[in-house]
Amino acid sequence: MRGFFAKRWVRIAGIVVAGVVVLGLIGLAAFPWGSLKGVIQRQLTARFGRPVTIGGIERVDTFGFSPTIRITDVRIPQAEWAGTGDFVRLREAEATFSGLALLKGAFGPRDVKARGLQLVLVRDRNGRTNWERPGKPKGGGSSTDLDGLTISDSVIAYRDDKQDRFVTARFASDPVHGIRAAGNGTIRGAAVRIAVAGPSVERFQGKPWPFTASIDGDALSITAKGRMDHPLDTDAMELDVTARATDLKLIDAVIEAGLFRTQPVSFSAHVRHDQPKWTVTQLKGVVGRSDFTGHVSVDKQDGRSKVDGAIVSRQFDFGDLASDEGKAKGAALERAIGPRLVPNTRIDIGKIDTTDARMAFRIKRIVSAKGASPILSARGVLAIDHQLLTLSDLDARLPHGRVEGKLTVDQRGDRKVPMVDINLRLRGSSVQDLAGGGGEFSGNVSARARLRGPGTTIRAAVGNANGTIGFVARDGQLPQGIAAALGFDAARALLAKDGERAGLRCVVLKLDVTRGHGRIDPMIVDTTASLLRGQGSVVFPGETLNIRLTGTPKQHALLRVPGSAYMTGTIERPAVTIPPEVKSVGNIFKAIGRAITGKQGPTARDADCSGLAARVLR
Repeated sequence: MRGFFAKRWVRIAGIVVAGVVVLGLIGLAAFPWGSLKGVIQRQLTARFGRPVTIGGIERVDTFGFSPTIRITDVRIPQAEWAGTGDFVRLREAEATFSGLALLKGAFGPRDVKARGLQLVLVRDRNGRTNWERPGKPKGGGSSTDLDGLTISDSVIAYRDDKQDRFVTARFASDPVHGIRAAGNGTIRGAAVRIAVAGPSVERFQGKPWPFTASIDGDALSITAKGRMDHPLDTDAMELDVTARATDLKLIDAVIEAGLFRTQPVSFSAHVRHDQPKWTVTQLKGVVGRSDFTGHVSVDKQDGRSKVDGAIVSRQFDFGDLASDEGKAKGAALERAIGPRLVPNTRIDIGKIDTTDARMAFRIKRIVSAKGASPILSARGVLAIDHQLLTLSDLDARLPHGRVEGKLTVDQRGDRKVPMVDINLRLRGSSVQDLAGGGGEFSGNVSARARLRGPGTTIRAAVGNANGTIGFVARDGQLPQGIAAALGFDAARALLAKDGERAGLRCVVLKLDVTRGHGRIDPMIVDTTASLLRGQGSVVFPGETLNIRLTGTPKQHALLRVPGSAYMTGTIERPAVTIPPEVKSVGNIFKAIGRAITGKQGPTARDADCSGLAARVLR
C-alpha cells in the first residue's frame, strides 16, 4: 500500500512539473516582448554610460518560440569626448530571434531588417573608441547565423584621430543585390573612395561567403578579394590583397602595424585570419627600387601582438626606407654640419608598446643611389620583446671581409630615451674597401666597437656613449714620400720618386670613450721608413678631431724638421695643419744644421704591431 501511494505521488509530481514546463513554454511563446522596453533602455544606458531612449518595442507576430519584434526611434547620444550629436540613430528595425536561446543568455538574431540607421564611430588620439566597453577586451567580427539581412537608407560615419582617417559611407543589404557599401574620405590627408560588396547572406547560409573590399585613391590603393568561412564572419576568412601607396606610412594607417615612411611601395599577399591569428604568405613587393618576398604571422596573446616571419630581398637600398621629405631633411643636415660616419638613423621605439616580434632577414645585394655601397649583402635577426629591440646574428659582407655583431635598443620601463648597446666587429677588410676602392694606401683592416649610451638616433647614442673603439690596419703599402713625411723627414719626402713605395707595418688606434669623448690611447702609424704617434681626442657626435702628431724616422734623415703637426676637422673631412713655427725659415736652417752635424736625434724602432693590435681589438 505504501508503495502504491509513493508511485502515485511521483506521478502527480511529474504531471505538475510537466504542467509548469508547458505553461512556461506557452508563456514564452506568447510573451509580450514590448513590456521589456524599460529594462532594455536601462541596460543600454548602463552599457554606454549615457541616456539611451527607445520610442517603442512591440511584438510583430502573436505566438511562437522565434518571435519577431519591431523597435523604433532608437537614440544613443555621442560620448562627451567624441563630440556632439548622436552615436546611433535608428528609425526602425525588426529582428527575429530564438526565445529558447535567449533563456540561455544568448541573443542570436536570425532575420534582421533595418531602416534609417545612422552610426557615427569615433576613435581619439589615444585609441579610445565610442563603441567598445571601457575595461572590456575588444572583439572581432564573430560568426553569425543570420538567415536574412535587409538594410536601407543607412549611413556610417567614421572618424579616427589616431590614424587620421575620415570616411562616410552609405550601406545597404537585400536578398537580391546582397551587401554593398560605398563612400568617400581621407587617410592622412589623401582622398580615397571605399567600397565593399558581397552576395546576400540568405544564399550562402552554411557556405563560404565571397566578398570584395577596396580603398582607392591617387596616393593609396588597397584591394582585397576573398571569402569568409560563414557570412560576415571576419574571424575566419582568407583573402588575396594587393596594395600600392606613395608611402608605406599610408598603408600603415590602414593595417596599423607600426610601419614608417618610405619611398613609393607596392605589394601583394595571401592572408588567412583565424581569430586571433593572421597568417600572411606569398608576400612580395617593391619599395622604391628595393624588392622583398617572405611570410609573416601575427597572433594576439594576452593583449599583445606576437609577430614572427622572414623577409628576403634580392636588391635593397637603405635610402628607400626614407621618404623624399626625410631624404631632404637628411641632405639639409649634411649640408649644415658636413658628412658624418655614424648614421643618424632614428631608433625611438617608445610607441611599439604592445608588439613582440622576431623577423629574420636576408639581403642578397645592397645598392646605393649615392654610388657603390661598401656593404654588399647582409643577414640577421631583428627581434623586439616588451620594448627591447635586438639586432642579432648580424653578418654584413664587404668586398673583402665582413661585419658581425649585435645591437640592442632598450626602451623598457617607460624610458623616454632608449639605451643603445653596440657590439660590432669588422674582420678581413681592407683600406681600399673602406676608402671606396683605389687609393694610394693598402692594408688589411680589422676594427671593434663596444659602446653603450642613450639616444633617439644611433648618432645621438654614440654621442652620449661610454666604451671603446679600436682600429687596426696591417701589412700594406703607401707612397715612400708620405712615409718619409710621417717621420718629419722633409728632404726624403720631397725627393721621393713617383711610384716608389714603402711598407705599412700597421696603423693602430684605440679610443677610450666617455660620454662621447674619445681619448686616444694609443695612435700609431708604423711604416718601414717612419713611426708616427698621435695624442688627443675624437669627439662624437660631431666626430671632430683634435690630434697632435709627432713623427720619427727609422733611419738617418736627410732633413728632419722638428716640431709637431695637428689633425683637425672631422673623420670624414680631416685636415692636417703644420704650425708656422715648424715651417719657418729659422727652423729649416736649424734642421739643415743638424743634418750637417749629424745631431738629428734618435731614430725609431719597429712598433709591436701584433701586441698593439691584440690590445685594441679585444
